[in-house]
Amino acid sequence: MPKTIQIAAIQMDARPAPTLERLARAESLVAQAAHSGAQLVVLPEVFNTGYEYSDQNFERAETPHGLTASWMLKTAAQQHVHLAGTFLCVDQNDIYNRLLLVAPDGRQWRYDKNYPWVWERIYFRQGRGVTIAQTDLGKIGFLICWDVAHTDLWQQYAGQLDLMLVSSCPPRIFDLSLLLPGGKRILGKDMGALIQYMKRTSDETFGAYLRRQASFSGIPLVHATSTGTFTSAIPNPKLSLSILALVYPPLWKHTSESEPPRIESGYFDESFIADANGLVLESVRPGLEGFALSSVSLPDALPQPVGKRPSFGIPKPSYWFDSFGNWILAFSYRKKLRKSAGHLAAGAR
Repeated sequence: MPKTIQIAAIQMDARPAPTLERLARAESLVAQAAHSGAQLVVLPEVFNTGYEYSDQNFERAETPHGLTASWMLKTAAQQHVHLAGTFLCVDQNDIYNRLLLVAPDGRQWRYDKNYPWVWERIYFRQGRGVTIAQTDLGKIGFLICWDVAHTDLWQQYAGQLDLMLVSSCPPRIFDLSLLLPGGKRILGKDMGALIQYMKRTSDETFGAYLRRQASFSGIPLVHATSTGTFTSAIPNPKLSLSILALVYPPLWKHTSESEPPRIESGYFDESFIADANGLVLESVRPGLEGFALSSVSLPDALPQPVGKRPSFGIPKPSYWFDSFGNWILAFSYRKKLRKSAGHLAAGAR
């Protein structure tokens, strides 16, 4: 017979804060969801730190048995839930964006983000492959944020899952404001036709396009993401502005300025639970820190997709821009990783 489970998707403000403060906020939300009947609770990407492009990401990366993983184990046991969320994890002398799923009895499954988005590549490296968690609730697959737009990962999961779990924290990067020294502000909508083209076709990345992939696979979907205002100094400003200038040439004249520009945008605010047909069952209102809770029916046999998987819906220039950024910014990651080696080694002990 089909199984019904209760799932909660938690939405948190992504503003950076001390880890203990953010864990306390997360604990309150997890407890509320558990008391409402949730069996599986999903937290957003980097829920323990918030989202920012900063070298503090190296200082705040944790070990697989550090503060955040220990908190997840304790909270899952206390609240009798399966608990999932991501954090930056130091493992084998590298940093990964790791999604951890913890069962109430202490069993763990992990998945490392395969596709860092442009500037994220400065702070962690890409993972490899997929993870299928054989839990008491069912067979669960994992994706993190920008991974959802890569059909190669969906295809690896095809026919092997009861449920897809996604943890995200995506700024609306094509709606950004670029704040230059002297107070000048350049809006994303004014940065040329290519940016506008990528923006128009990216608005549904974490909505309809994401649900289409899950529904083609015949599986329900839970997506937990963040809200608030994203603001950050632009990392590696000379290099970053040079990359942006490839699509908006007027930025070339700002690449030599000593004061780094800042970027601002909103988030996608797409925390929801959807059924196997892609119908949203419950969602969290934009701008709200809270959770969505819904019952989801899992099939009694693993769904098998039929036919050719649809393309995701995002144009090729978005992938080219990301791939080029990942390639060139990987050098920055290695340089900063070596510089932080002493701190990371101390944390590993």
